[in-house]
Amino acid sequence: MENNMPISSPSAVDANDFQSMPAHSRVWIYQSNRMLTEPEVNAIKDAGDRFVSQWAAHGSQLTASFQVFHRLFLVFFLDEKQASATGCSIDSSVGFVRHVMDELQIDLLDKLNLAYRDAQGDIAVQRMTDFQDNLKAGTHTADTVVFNNLVGTKGEFVDKWEVPVKESWHRQLL
Repeated sequence: MENNMPISSPSAVDANDFQSMPAHSRVWIYQSNRMLTEPEVNAIKDAGDRFVSQWAAHGSQLTASFQVFHRLFLVFFLDEKQASATGCSIDSSVGFVRHVMDELQIDLLDKLNLAYRDAQGDIAVQRMTDFQDNLKAGTHTADTVVFNNLVGTKGEFVDKWEVPVKESWHRQLL
């Protein structure tokens, strides 16, 4: 995909559905600094589908899927048993992410924003320092559900992406 391709272009190609990706598939999660609108999600999904349909490593097509979850997370899934990601192919996916950031004026690379479920079960985003302050104040607890964006495989994504603070890397904030 060319980085100057508008993200609002319609897609004629559907990427593999992430449900069909094997559990060992590698995962990259990019979290937005704000909730995306439905038109933004649709445009990103179309552009992401086009990107993964053309994603290659050293000339070999990659078996991949791209999804947008909860209007907040852009997620790539890659079956590395078919073909592994290389530096160049990873760079191209980051280029895609940077293009989305530029087009929509969002930040997808700030790792200091933490997503969690509030007391009503809604997804909220806070700066890490604010989240830690709320843990100390008791507003958040070890049982507050957080999104562990460091999961490495689809299997971990399915089983361990949404977990209580005490079961995530976030426990270091307790």
